[in-house]
Amino acid sequence: MGLFDKLFGGGKKVSKETTETRGVHMPDLNIPVDEKFTINFKKNGGKFLYCDSFGEVSSTLKQIVEENGWEDYPFFAMDSRLSEKFSKENINFTDKAKKSEIFLTTCEHLIAQNGSILVCSNQLHEKKLHDLPYNLIVYATTSQLVESIGEGLKSIKKKYKNSIPANITTIKHFQATAENDKDFMSYGSSSKNLYLLLLEDL
Repeated sequence: MGLFDKLFGGGKKVSKETTETRGVHMPDLNIPVDEKFTINFKKNGGKFLYCDSFGEVSSTLKQIVEENGWEDYPFFAMDSRLSEKFSKENINFTDKAKKSEIFLTTCEHLIAQNGSILVCSNQLHEKKLHDLPYNLIVYATTSQLVESIGEGLKSIKKKYKNSIPANITTIKHFQATAENDKDFMSYGSSSKNLYLLLLEDL
């Protein structure tokens, strides 16, 4: 059963009240990792867009561009594979962050525990989050979902055992929400307007 089915029908039902109103120090509920990520990601202010094919990813990206009036804005991408993958979408790309208002990237993992995006030098190179454009579009797959930051770091260490990447960080605070606006941990962090294009690959 895919993520879409779990969120909008089928699978074990967990009341929205129960999952969204529990305190951060309460024991985790036994809910699927994909559902937990979605709940926490939305709490952080992220925009979640589930796609079951790359064709749907492409059409969703076009809708994001149209909705925001980004047709004439170049996308900043540091991964040439992304610019190649989306080359048919009539998007102009630049390798200069200062010349763009939109950053298109991949990630290492999606962290269910707090709804954050785990990235490293493979995505950011040496740049810090505040160096990036305010608008972020992250292209990821369901196989990148993990329960915790520890699990994500363990996976990175295993995957890149001969050359562990630097600049490992999480992107957690997106648009200000009632929840994260009062979170003192977010003070001084670089809040981003983030869209997640999540492709089902399991």
